[in-house]
Amino acid sequence: MRTQEELVAARTKAQSKYDKSHTAGFYMKLNTGTDQDILAWLEQQDSKQGAIKRLIRAEIRRCSQ
Repeated sequence: MRTQEELVAARTKAQSKYDKSHTAGFYMKLNTGTDQDILAWLEQQDSKQGAIKRLIRAEIRRCSQ
């Protein structure tokens, strides 16, 4: 039987393998002075990722028309 540590290591390895082939990450650096409006709005969002995705998809739809 596997130890808890071995189970965690196996799960981490599997997640890493999935992430490598199915996901992409992007980093965005915001200035606390000039981007305060954006930072304040993001802080109010339940899901920052979801809010950003909605905005991008709305822009994609807008530009596609």
